[in-house]
Formats: sequence, C-alpha cells, structure tokens
Amino acid sequence: MKQLLLVFLGGGLGSLLRYIISKTFNNYFEHFYLGTFLVNMIGCLIIGLVLGLSYKNNLLSQNQTLLLTTGFCGGFTTFSSFAFENHSLLKSGEILHFSIYTFSSIVIGILAVLLGLWLSKLG
Repeated sequence: MKQLLLVFLGGGLGSLLRYIISKTFNNYFEHFYLGTFLVNMIGCLIIGLVLGLSYKNNLLSQNQTLLLTTGFCGGFTTFSSFAFENHSLLKSGEILHFSIYTFSSIVIGILAVLLGLWLSKLG
C-alpha cells in the first residue's frame, strides 16, 4: 500500500509540474512544442540521475527510487503528448518540423539519460 501511495504522490506532483511547464513554454515557437520537449528532456535527465544514484552504493532506497522514477517521472514525462504532437505535425504536412522535433527529442533525450547517469557517478 505504501508503494502505491508513493507512485500516486510522485505522479501527481510530476503531472502538475508538467502542466505548468507545458502551459508556459508550448507557445514560444510555431511548430515546435518547447514545453513538451523540455519536460521530456528534463525527465530523461532526472531518471538517469535517480537510477544512477540508486545503483551506486544504494544511495536511494527502493521507495525513493519508486517515488521519483515510476511516480514523478511517470507523471512528469509526456510521451503520449509527444506522439500526438508528432501526429499533428504530420497531418498538417510539417515534415521538416516533424523531423526536427522527433530527432532532437530522441537524441537529446538519450544524451540526457546518459548525462544523468554520468553526473550520478561524480558524487
């Protein structure tokens, strides 16, 4: 029951923060969803850091890792929004913007996870 509550609390906080960031930044550029992009990249960095810290000398407990990864990052990141936004770009014929948005999200997301894992080893 405790684990369910941790996921619920982390997910709620992550979802709230995702909403605030998306609402704030999604209108900065036409044809590029900056808020969603930032949320996904920050989420990748956070999950890399958290998992790196939890693997390194057990710096985080299982419950802390569950709260932050499954809970917070699960509520915070927005892959379903990312997929829908890509669909919208394709539907409107924005192939170049679709390509830039998709490619940069995937590549920078993977690099952010790697950076998070690397940063967790520094401490």
